[in-house]
Amino acid sequence: MSRSREPLISLALYHAFKWSIVSPMLHAYFRGKIYGVENVPQSDPLVVVSNHASYFDPPIVSNCVRRPVAYMAKQELFEIPVLAQAIKLYGAYPVSRGSADRNAIRAALECLENGWAVGVFLQGTRTPDGKITDPKKGAALLAAKAQAPILPVSLWGSEGILEKGSSIPRAVPLTIRIGQVIDPPSSTNKDELERVTQKCTQVINDMHDLGR
Repeated sequence: MSRSREPLISLALYHAFKWSIVSPMLHAYFRGKIYGVENVPQSDPLVVVSNHASYFDPPIVSNCVRRPVAYMAKQELFEIPVLAQAIKLYGAYPVSRGSADRNAIRAALECLENGWAVGVFLQGTRTPDGKITDPKKGAALLAAKAQAPILPVSLWGSEGILEKGSSIPRAVPLTIRIGQVIDPPSSTNKDELERVTQKCTQVINDMHDLGR
């Protein structure tokens, strides 16, 4: 039996927000360059993993992979005006930092079972330069449980969007690279999860090193 896609209302909201706000800002304001779009499966469950340096990363990634991505986003993002509404439109759901949020994990697995793409920041939090130095095994665990392929994405330049103390996005150049799909772990064995996690980390950091 084929898996369902995102609900029509989610697709409609995604396209409306993408074409009215996110895509124009990405291409005109941030002069975004996107590579590897052809690597994105446009149907069936998918775990999208990326580095993370800006609050703006979730809608940017969703825009670039050309399908809604339900994000396991930290609770604090849902308290930021405008951004909260944006990530909710894209299917984001909150997770409490530093805790094993079983509800968030169940929500992610439910999205995958329904054929959604689910996004996970590999390090779980923002890093100052966009490099992944301490990856977590959560994305690999989700992929193993759902037997969903993993799509590695690298965002370059997003750490410069917001300066400390400012709420106005800066017009910094952004480059997004999308890698080849990685097979999910064959089991939830700790060593297998670590192997796939390290592979994702290496691929994303290598793409990030390519720069602009």
